[in-house]
Amino acid sequence: MAVVQPRIAHHLLLCATPSKALCCPDPAVGAASWETLKRLVRELGLEDPARPEGIVLRTKADCLRICAEGPVLLVWPEGIVYVGVSPERIERIVREHVVGGSPIEAWILRRMPFQPQPT
Repeated sequence: MAVVQPRIAHHLLLCATPSKALCCPDPAVGAASWETLKRLVRELGLEDPARPEGIVLRTKADCLRICAEGPVLLVWPEGIVYVGVSPERIERIVREHVVGGSPIEAWILRRMPFQPQPT
Protein backbone atom coordinates (compact mmCIF):
# COMPACT_ATOMS: atom_id res chain seq x y z
CA MET A 1 0.00 0.00 0.00
CA ALA A 2 1.39 3.40 -0.99
CA VAL A 3 1.84 6.03 1.69
CA VAL A 4 0.15 9.31 0.83
CA GLN A 5 2.43 12.24 1.59
CA PRO A 6 0.74 15.45 2.70
CA ARG A 7 1.16 18.58 0.64
CA ILE A 8 3.94 20.84 1.95
CA ALA A 9 2.95 24.49 2.31
CA HIS A 10 6.23 25.79 3.72
CA HIS A 11 9.61 24.56 4.85
CA LEU A 12 11.31 26.67 7.52
CA LEU A 13 15.08 26.23 7.86
CA LEU A 14 16.59 27.87 10.92
CA CYS A 15 20.33 28.34 11.21
CA ALA A 16 20.38 28.97 14.93
CA THR A 17 23.07 26.87 16.57
CA PRO A 18 25.87 26.45 14.03
CA SER A 19 28.97 24.51 14.98
CA LYS A 20 31.06 27.51 13.87
CA ALA A 21 29.08 30.53 15.03
CA LEU A 22 29.83 32.96 12.22
CA CYS A 23 26.34 34.40 12.00
CA CYS A 24 24.83 33.80 15.43
CA PRO A 25 27.09 35.23 18.13
CA ASP A 26 24.83 34.12 21.00
CA PRO A 27 23.96 30.41 20.84
CA ALA A 28 21.37 30.90 23.60
CA VAL A 29 19.30 33.17 21.32
CA GLY A 30 19.53 30.60 18.54
CA ALA A 31 18.45 27.77 20.82
CA ALA A 32 15.54 29.82 22.18
CA SER A 33 14.46 30.70 18.63
CA TRP A 34 14.48 27.00 17.68
CA GLU A 35 12.41 26.03 20.73
CA THR A 36 9.92 28.80 19.94
CA LEU A 37 9.64 27.66 16.32
CA LYS A 38 8.98 24.04 17.33
CA ARG A 39 6.37 25.11 19.88
CA LEU A 40 4.53 27.43 17.48
CA VAL A 41 4.38 24.89 14.65
CA ARG A 42 2.82 22.39 17.06
CA GLU A 43 0.48 24.83 18.84
CA LEU A 44 -0.88 26.27 15.59
CA GLY A 45 -1.50 22.80 14.14
CA LEU A 46 0.81 23.46 11.20
CA GLU A 47 2.05 19.83 11.16
CA ASP A 48 -1.47 18.42 10.78
CA PRO A 49 -1.63 16.37 7.54
CA ALA A 50 -5.32 17.27 7.26
CA ARG A 51 -4.48 21.00 7.09
CA PRO A 52 -5.97 22.15 3.74
CA GLU A 53 -3.08 24.52 2.97
CA GLY A 54 -0.54 21.74 3.57
CA ILE A 55 1.87 21.07 6.39
CA VAL A 56 4.75 23.24 7.56
CA LEU A 57 8.09 21.50 7.89
CA ARG A 58 10.84 22.85 10.15
CA THR A 59 14.52 22.03 10.11
CA LYS A 60 17.36 23.15 12.33
CA ALA A 61 20.30 23.76 10.02
CA ASP A 62 23.93 23.96 11.06
CA CYS A 63 24.72 26.48 8.31
CA LEU A 64 22.76 28.12 5.51
CA ARG A 65 25.88 29.91 4.23
CA ILE A 66 24.37 33.29 5.00
CA CYS A 67 26.83 34.52 7.57
CA ALA A 68 25.09 37.71 8.64
CA GLU A 69 22.95 38.90 11.53
CA GLY A 70 21.85 35.46 12.76
CA PRO A 71 19.92 33.54 13.72
CA VAL A 72 18.84 33.23 10.08
CA LEU A 73 15.52 31.76 8.88
CA LEU A 74 14.97 30.64 5.29
CA VAL A 75 11.32 30.24 4.27
CA TRP A 76 10.57 28.06 1.25
CA PRO A 77 9.01 28.10 -1.29
CA GLU A 78 9.30 31.89 -1.33
CA GLY A 79 13.04 31.78 -0.67
CA ILE A 80 12.83 34.60 1.86
CA VAL A 81 15.77 34.98 4.25
CA TYR A 82 15.03 36.63 7.58
CA VAL A 83 17.84 37.84 9.86
CA GLY A 84 18.01 38.58 13.58
CA VAL A 85 15.44 35.87 14.20
CA SER A 86 14.83 36.09 17.93
CA PRO A 87 12.02 34.15 19.62
CA GLU A 88 9.84 37.26 19.38
CA ARG A 89 10.50 37.61 15.67
CA ILE A 90 9.81 33.90 15.09
CA GLU A 91 6.36 34.41 16.58
CA ARG A 92 5.54 37.24 14.17
CA ILE A 93 7.10 35.54 11.14
CA VAL A 94 5.11 32.36 11.68
CA ARG A 95 1.83 34.15 12.35
CA GLU A 96 2.11 36.94 9.77
CA HIS A 97 4.11 35.33 6.95
CA VAL A 98 3.65 31.56 7.18
CA VAL A 99 0.02 31.56 8.29
CA GLY A 100 -1.10 35.01 7.11
CA GLY A 101 0.83 35.22 3.84
CA SER A 102 2.38 38.64 4.57
CA PRO A 103 6.19 38.67 4.74
CA ILE A 104 7.73 41.16 7.18
CA GLU A 105 9.80 43.33 4.86
CA ALA A 106 11.88 45.05 7.55
CA TRP A 107 13.54 41.77 8.59
CA ILE A 108 14.25 40.36 5.12
CA LEU A 109 17.91 40.15 4.12
CA ARG A 110 17.30 38.71 0.67
CA ARG A 111 14.94 36.75 -1.54
CA MET A 112 16.12 33.54 -3.20
CA PRO A 113 13.09 31.99 -4.92
CA PHE A 114 13.33 28.69 -6.73
CA GLN A 115 13.90 29.09 -10.44
CA PRO A 116 11.30 27.48 -12.69
CA GLN A 117 12.52 24.21 -14.12
CA PRO A 118 12.79 24.05 -17.94
CA THR A 119 10.12 21.90 -19.53
